Amino acid sequence: MESQRNISELIFLGFSYNQNIQIFCFVFFLLCYIAILVGNLLILVSIRYSPLFHQPMYCFLSHLSSMDICYTSCVTPTLISDLLLGRKAVSYGNCMLQVFSLHFLGKIEICILTVMAFDRCVAICKPLHYTIIMNRTRCNLLIVAAWAGGAVHAFSQFSMIVSLPFCGPNEIDHYYCDIFPLLKVACTDTYITGILVVANSGMVALVTFVLLFGSYVIILFTLRNHSAEGRRKALSACGSHITVVILFFGPSIFAYLRPPTTFPEDKIFSLFYTIIAPMFNPLIYILRNTKMKKVMRRVWYQKMFSEEKHN
Repeated sequence: MESQRNISELIFLGFSYNQNIQIFCFVFFLLCYIAILVGNLLILVSIRYSPLFHQPMYCFLSHLSSMDICYTSCVTPTLISDLLLGRKAVSYGNCMLQVFSLHFLGKIEICILTVMAFDRCVAICKPLHYTIIMNRTRCNLLIVAAWAGGAVHAFSQFSMIVSLPFCGPNEIDHYYCDIFPLLKVACTDTYITGILVVANSGMVALVTFVLLFGSYVIILFTLRNHSAEGRRKALSACGSHITVVILFFGPSIFAYLRPPTTFPEDKIFSLFYTIIAPMFNPLIYILRNTKMKKVMRRVWYQKMFSEEKHN
């Protein structure tokens, strides 16, 4: 690896070198990161200390919140510190680690969203067989499969990018180490590598989105035979998931399912799946889920009451 490169660090161009814009971005991203941590930890604790933890949908939701925290933590703390210190640089090793981590955790999140759609499809289309189909063993296997899928995807992407020679320039027009910006600064022909990235990441995003869209078409078709109240409850439960899917997959498909090149808009679209979606996920699932709101009130009321009693 050392013989293929003579650079030890990469410089992020970020969003702007204007001091006022950097201060605004620092405050904005810091507040976003705090909201991500608080919101997702709120979901994790509420589900863990309630009976919902044993229900497949909420078990998957707790894993999604965990992935949101880990995924955004690969990018946001570094972005915030760069804006604060004014030094937008990352070592070559940390850059490669970031590439691997983002694709590993991102693929797991995609798999969890797919599993959640499958869970809702079974719950609505096969309600009498739901507990048999979505038993605890099968749920655990689906989560293990999501992690395995993440590892396979990340290693395939990482092996392509780590084998490339980087000999300068070392400036990338982004705020984190993404594959397409790195391909642009590699000192070799990256056409084949770019096509392989599109075939891997781009097709993963597109095929998963089509599967998710198909699952909701089946759900809507099945709801025709339900009562008005049943349709309302089912659509309310699915609405949260659909919103999250659109927020995550829309920008992802734009970012990876296209010719391997970079655009100035890439940084804005990347914000959606690295920061905006993880920040809005807790709000979407809490505000649109009546059962989740009731459980949270009960769990946190009990915790506050027990603390007051103890004092």
